[in-house]
Amino acid sequence: MLIIDAKKWYNVQCLHANQIYIFYHGLENFDLKKYLMPKILITCCFLQVLLPAAGLLQLQDVKRTCCEFLESQLHPINCLGIRAFADMHACTDLLNKANTYAEQHFSDVVLSEEYLNLGVEQVCSLISSDKLTIASEEKVFEAVIAWVNHDKDVRQELMARLMEHVRLPLLSREYLVQRVEEEILVKNSSACKDYLIEAMKYHLLPTEQRALMKSTRTKLRTPASLPKLMMVVGGQAPKAIRSVECYDFKEERWHQVAELPSRRCRAGMVYMGGMVYAVGGFNGSLRVRTVDSYDPVKDQWTSVANMQDRRSTLGAAVLNGLLYAVGGFDGSTGLSSVEVYNLKTNEWFHVAPMNTRRSSVGVGVVGGKLYAVGGYDGASRQCLSSVECYDANTNEWTYVAEMSTRRSGAGVGVLNNLLYAVGGHDGPLVRKSVEVFDPVASTWKQVADMNMCRRNAGVCAVNGLLYVVGGDDGSCNLSTVEYYNPTTDKWTVVSSCMSTGRSYAGVTVIDKPL
Repeated sequence: MLIIDAKKWYNVQCLHANQIYIFYHGLENFDLKKYLMPKILITCCFLQVLLPAAGLLQLQDVKRTCCEFLESQLHPINCLGIRAFADMHACTDLLNKANTYAEQHFSDVVLSEEYLNLGVEQVCSLISSDKLTIASEEKVFEAVIAWVNHDKDVRQELMARLMEHVRLPLLSREYLVQRVEEEILVKNSSACKDYLIEAMKYHLLPTEQRALMKSTRTKLRTPASLPKLMMVVGGQAPKAIRSVECYDFKEERWHQVAELPSRRCRAGMVYMGGMVYAVGGFNGSLRVRTVDSYDPVKDQWTSVANMQDRRSTLGAAVLNGLLYAVGGFDGSTGLSSVEVYNLKTNEWFHVAPMNTRRSSVGVGVVGGKLYAVGGYDGASRQCLSSVECYDANTNEWTYVAEMSTRRSGAGVGVLNNLLYAVGGHDGPLVRKSVEVFDPVASTWKQVADMNMCRRNAGVCAVNGLLYVVGGDDGSCNLSTVEYYNPTTDKWTVVSSCMSTGRSYAGVTVIDKPL
């Protein structure tokens, strides 16, 4: 009988993002080599067999490398499955990392099929975590409703059990009254109504007395800080370009990432489900319907379904897990039409059009509603000061308070539940002024001017600051970036500039790949 120490056979290497090779050594002068593969190509499917086998045979190096490979593949659409797999096979480190990833990417994870197929215990465990990274508790409430509605007949009786972990007192009074109280699943549960009453009582208390009302539902979540990158895609410099660069807030430097598949400027840009979407725009010759999707983990662009209409200078935003493409210009006229992309079905469909045609429009989502700000209508040949708001529940657009000045090509961003309109132009006049809209009061007010005039700039919010990126001042494209601090009402220029001046670029904030 021949006994071979398997631990001496192999050397594990990760060569690519989606595969592992294991090489066997010490077999060169031994006939057994003809019975063995000199290397094994390991895919995600094969890992489901290899990792348990490695654990059984105590091949710790193989098991560890498999876990490292799975860690490199973590994504909002698969992290819950990887977490369950790690738990099943006692991969403690991978389990903890997958769990942390799910908490840090909660808003995107709950859009996945894996989330909708979780058991109630797993959902409760996830939503009860203090470490969830969320913009507001609305995300948790909507995630619960989505999970229950996925199998409503079976799951609606679990509402009370789930709502115990939703921190309703941390929601705004408006959201509690307009959304939570009107939800039929809440109305049908006496326990859920009790949680709603608790939340309303919390809001009736003077601020200084709220600390006395202690429960798990009044405790603020304390998520671990997730590193962020600001991503600037394409743009006009002076023609449409493919270049993409990212700003690392921690390292305070720019670096290049994978270029767009084709030249693109004047596109819409969003970050959704862990992916960046570049929507429509202008390729230097034509207004396009195409949409490209970028995976930050793989540093790779792929194409998804085309829009139904050609659009450049459009607005793009995410509302209720759907991507909205708003207005724009098709090459001959400004557009009032709006279409929506469903990530799960990879399909676009139209919703109600705006009341006004708007190209060079800025958009933002506040309080569960989509706002379209300013732009150019083409008919009056004037830039617009009007603003309208879309309610997905009624599929209707309504006008809200106008800005104090006309702005086309304004950068629009959301910070602290307020909507900012930054710069833009009114005919030849390029602005450096900024105004902010409070949806609750339905009023606009001026805040501090930027350091320089900008139109067609990108805007994003991160770490309590509002950033404006590039654009043009009426004579040349800008490579500079500045940020607004609402606490001090001051703008500060970032010391590090982009590699090239660009206007009409897509700008968004993404999670830094692990």
